[in-house]
Amino acid sequence: MVAMRNRHFFLLDILLLAGLPVLAVGLRYESMTWPPAIVHAVLVYALLVLPMRLAIAYASGLYRCIWGHASMTEVERILNTGMISVAGSLVVGTVVLTSTHLAETRLPYSAIILDSMLALCVLAGPRLFVRFRGMQSGTRRAANGRIAIVVGAGAAGQLILRESRLNPQLHLKVVAFVDDDPHKQRQLLGNVPVLGTLAQLPELVHRLNASEIIIAMPAARGSVIRSVVQAAAAAGVPARTVPGLHDLISGRVKVSALRRVEIQDLLRREPIVTGMTAVKALATGKTVLVTGAGGSIGSELCRQIAALEPSALVMLDHSENQIFEIDGELRRSFPSLNIVPVIADVRDAARIHSIFGAHRPHAIFHAAAHKHVPLMEENLTEAITNNILGTRNVVEAALDADVRHLVNVSTDKAVRPTSIMGATKRVAERIVNHAALAENRNFVSVRFGNVLGSRGSVVPTFLRQIQEGGPVLVTHPEMRRFFMTIPEAVQLVLQAGALGQGAELFVLDMGEPVKIVDLARDLIRLSGLEEGLDIDIVYTGVRPGEKLYEEVFFGGEDVQSTNHPKVLRAIDRTMDEETFMDRVDALIRRAIVHGRNDGELRDGIRGLVPDFALHDARTDPRSKPTVVPDAARPRPSLAK
Repeated sequence: MVAMRNRHFFLLDILLLAGLPVLAVGLRYESMTWPPAIVHAVLVYALLVLPMRLAIAYASGLYRCIWGHASMTEVERILNTGMISVAGSLVVGTVVLTSTHLAETRLPYSAIILDSMLALCVLAGPRLFVRFRGMQSGTRRAANGRIAIVVGAGAAGQLILRESRLNPQLHLKVVAFVDDDPHKQRQLLGNVPVLGTLAQLPELVHRLNASEIIIAMPAARGSVIRSVVQAAAAAGVPARTVPGLHDLISGRVKVSALRRVEIQDLLRREPIVTGMTAVKALATGKTVLVTGAGGSIGSELCRQIAALEPSALVMLDHSENQIFEIDGELRRSFPSLNIVPVIADVRDAARIHSIFGAHRPHAIFHAAAHKHVPLMEENLTEAITNNILGTRNVVEAALDADVRHLVNVSTDKAVRPTSIMGATKRVAERIVNHAALAENRNFVSVRFGNVLGSRGSVVPTFLRQIQEGGPVLVTHPEMRRFFMTIPEAVQLVLQAGALGQGAELFVLDMGEPVKIVDLARDLIRLSGLEEGLDIDIVYTGVRPGEKLYEEVFFGGEDVQSTNHPKVLRAIDRTMDEETFMDRVDALIRRAIVHGRNDGELRDGIRGLVPDFALHDARTDPRSKPTVVPDAARPRPSLAK
């Protein structure tokens, strides 16, 4: 169909361009009676410029364009063709005719210029007519579609407007833009007015009887997008987002894909950035070792440490595939860095002592641990041996290798724990604290909230459920967590190593805890979908070991500020009783050597963590599933 349309243009160009020289000269003389020499010159000129113009048009690609979807690029192509044609016509009419003696005289300059202008009109007119006719047809077809207001009068907004006109199957009529840029107010974009700012959105929705809001601000912060979504919800209309043009062009998302959700959109606060000056003294020119180096936190630690130019970076992990990936990435990014990949299990004391003794690191970042709460409830031995035995091995090997700095990665679930994972991490904290006080070493711990985007965390899980069409599974409507990003978590770990003096716990000021269900709703909205219409949320009940609220400090901990306004520290100078490590060893023996049952292991952990509250999912009323089936959920109507 495209080839036939361009053939029609070719035939039309031949018919119209062939007679233009005669018309131009007739207009020049205001008569069709000309001197004989001019008559001859016009005929020769017409025979020469017609194939020349057709050749220029062909070479310029005018016969390969899809004119029903023409844009400024095609208009520029027409203008370039016209300019080249003008130059060629002047050369033919004033030089070629007389120098080759094909004619006795040249044509008047005014006639040649007039002929060239008419030729440009012939090339542009029919093509632009086809384009504008398609736009008008699309506008008429969209007149009966959903009335939409586009937020953002920029490139993305222009794209939405254009697609709404060209694709009638969208059933969308854009009636207005809103934008906070004062220079765009009362201006027109594609003949559609910019009628106000974001604050005026609810009023415009009612005044224009809009049934949908489209957010065309792919680079906007999450707080801005949430305010638009909330304004749309208050007005009773759905709000959808579009992918960024850069994401579409780069191939990171497909045109049909949901909007790419940035992790920062979900924080409900500004991301925290800490300086790296103090950290340089810890790593630059030194040997640094990271355990759990293939995990989400460990691999990001390796990236940021590598940028600090250590003399050697030792990456230790039990997973060869994960170490293979981060090793390859860092060797490409830092080809001159001495990278030492090590496959080892922190539970193997002899192996860990051998590695630490061989490399004698200046600083160790201990990120190796089991972290999934429900899994550890069913695998107590693994939780004890990895989180407790592994930490004991790392600490003892660090003492033997005369390591000066050690940072243990812990979790807010270690505070008044209700899960095996949290309790074992609390024991790990106490092991690090005990060594720091007993040996006068700069050994500290860092407590994390939930890390957004880490492997196996809630965000990737929710996004997968959204991509699959739902439902999004949330344990409880009142479940709340503190959240931080992977870069924030790693910066906190590095800052702890630089700021710590020993026997301390560091925490990032993460603001207020966020409801998990609100996080799920943010993800649904930021993906361009609507809860209850496109996708459902289903409450499944609290899982074993989980609690509704997390804390970051114990009530009795001495919380102090640091040199960074968003980093807090708790000082615990209380030396564990002399039998503490003996009881740790006894628990480990129970788990490994004697193979005691889970009840005895839980009792052993409670002996080390007195405030460990055992959680029984069968008797806890919070854990009863609340499933909202699709059929029972009310569906809002888009019709007005």
